Amino acid sequence: MESDLLLARRAALAGAVIGLRYFAALAQLPRQLKPDGSLVTEADRAVEAAIRKVLADARPDDAVLGEEAGQTGGGSRRWIVDPIDGTALFVAGDNRWLVLVALEEAGEVVVGVAVVPAQGRIWWAQRGGGAFETDISGMGLTRERRITVARHHPDILPGSRLGVIPTEEELSQPERELIAPLRAVTSTKPWGTHAALLVACGQMDLAVQTRGQVWDYAATSIIVEEAGGCFSGLDGHPQPMPGPALFARSAATHTAALHILTDPDRLTTTT
Repeated sequence: MESDLLLARRAALAGAVIGLRYFAALAQLPRQLKPDGSLVTEADRAVEAAIRKVLADARPDDAVLGEEAGQTGGGSRRWIVDPIDGTALFVAGDNRWLVLVALEEAGEVVVGVAVVPAQGRIWWAQRGGGAFETDISGMGLTRERRITVARHHPDILPGSRLGVIPTEEELSQPERELIAPLRAVTSTKPWGTHAALLVACGQMDLAVQTRGQVWDYAATSIIVEEAGGCFSGLDGHPQPMPGPALFARSAATHTAALHILTDPDRLTTTT
């Protein structure tokens, strides 16, 4: 039987193919606002439907939680799907949007896949099996390589490379205020690929995502952890939950950044 990891990759890539078709015809793509004010398109729904079909055909007894269609099924195994992570980027023609698929068993994320279709790249991880990145070509996946965080950087915040999600233009004033203490002591860097994935690859030390749901974090959290890094909500909860979240290359860096984000008066203890 196909492994859960291979199934997650196959489902995510099936969604990526659909997403790219819509991405190539953005001018004709209708857009709507959800009740929470976030953007949704026909592409989001079509990508999720494609992923759900792959999962249902292979694992009909598993539950599936998707951003657009909610949860179906029950039991201890749940697939978590974000069909287009970064819809605002998608409709703006920005190639940084992702397709995210993860598997949760008994409350723990055990598999995660992140595809950046318009960049032709895919990341994945399995609990206890490490994290990997590869390129997508017309013939399949090529140049597979194991990834790790930047293990040899000093565990101090000054000089640490920080990525902030979403983009600067999308941040609200309360979100800017939330991350200001951390920005004051780190070096904020632009990101050409989701900043959490850059933490996993060793190209950033920290990433703060100022808003998100379970489906935004499930896949990226395990990829960062299996690359040797840390993930939690700003409350320190290690499982993906709604709200802001922190990715870090090490436990010490994670703890120091978390202290600053939750109590700016602790800034002096981390320098």
